Amino acid sequence: MRDMDSAERTTNRSEQKSRKFLKSLIRRQPQELLLVIGTGVSAAVAPGIPALCSWRSCIEAVIEAADQLEVLHPGDVAEFQKKVVKERDLLVVAHDLIRKMSPRTGDVKPNFFQDCLMEVFDNLEQHIQNPVLLQAILRLMERGTMVLTTNYDNLLEIFGQQQNKPMVSLDLKDKDQVLQWAKGHIQYGVLHIHGLYTDPCGMVLDPSGYRDVTQDAEVMETLQNLYRTKSFLFLGCGETLRDQIFQALFLYTVKNKVDLEHYMLVLKENEDHFFKLQADMLLHGIKVVSYGDCFESFPEYVQDLTTQICKQKSPDTDRVDSTTPLGASCSDCAKRKLGESGTGQTKRARQLNNDTAEESGPCEYVRM
Repeated sequence: MRDMDSAERTTNRSEQKSRKFLKSLIRRQPQELLLVIGTGVSAAVAPGIPALCSWRSCIEAVIEAADQLEVLHPGDVAEFQKKVVKERDLLVVAHDLIRKMSPRTGDVKPNFFQDCLMEVFDNLEQHIQNPVLLQAILRLMERGTMVLTTNYDNLLEIFGQQQNKPMVSLDLKDKDQVLQWAKGHIQYGVLHIHGLYTDPCGMVLDPSGYRDVTQDAEVMETLQNLYRTKSFLFLGCGETLRDQIFQALFLYTVKNKVDLEHYMLVLKENEDHFFKLQADMLLHGIKVVSYGDCFESFPEYVQDLTTQICKQKSPDTDRVDSTTPLGASCSDCAKRKLGESGTGQTKRARQLNNDTAEESGPCEYVRM
């Protein structure tokens, strides 16, 4: 009996630990967040589709589909099966694979790669088994949170449409829509930085595929400004920071990343690895948070986190309680915000007349 009580206490402590949330995260307003959705989200929502579990699983499934559809020579199938096991940079494998199934002219349309993806992702809507994660994401989007994804699938859009939300799938090829999305004008827009499986022309698999984007100063500045002004929340993203496309869009040219404050939810399988990852990611301005030691805890954790974020009241800049935690430090922040309207107009006019407009400091990242 005593052993059972001890085991129960241990379990309760573990559950309590797993439900602790960083105050700096849950005090964010939804409109201050930008969700980065990785394969972990799709794997949790539709576990019946192996291709959604990881990049490696996706490429393996495409190779298998190519073999079954007889659109790839058996010798090439065997070669790619070896590559997907040995090659660390899976985007290189994916790029080689799509080129192999495209016209020799180098044009990606028409190609068999799309047919293989459509085979792999056939009837996605019928495979949604655990919609809790998608419900949480939609709840945040309703309140102004932006969403981008590295995934090929459109599970979020399918589910959102089932909930009568005007979902919009975007890719990097449409400059006007990307700019509108980045400015927050497409509430239910989901930016697929690798493209969407239903549109092979929008797929981006290597640096040459997004050269037009990286050479467009307006687009790059707009996207990188998001990394400087929003708090990115990485969900189900194991290797996103190693992703060449994500790096080019957000990391390479954004300076002083250690001054930023982003968040990444991860599975804590190994304590040494977890705490090393925490230390490493702080160099990128990213706080790594464990959602638990088993993948099954992920959806419920995100659901509870969303509840915590959504129940926060919008900050009242007219009344700042300096007696509350962070209140004293945020009072200056609130006063600075007031400079943008209302009682701050006199101060702003004085600043403009002196041509010394004051820049907002690190306090801008502290929210009540």
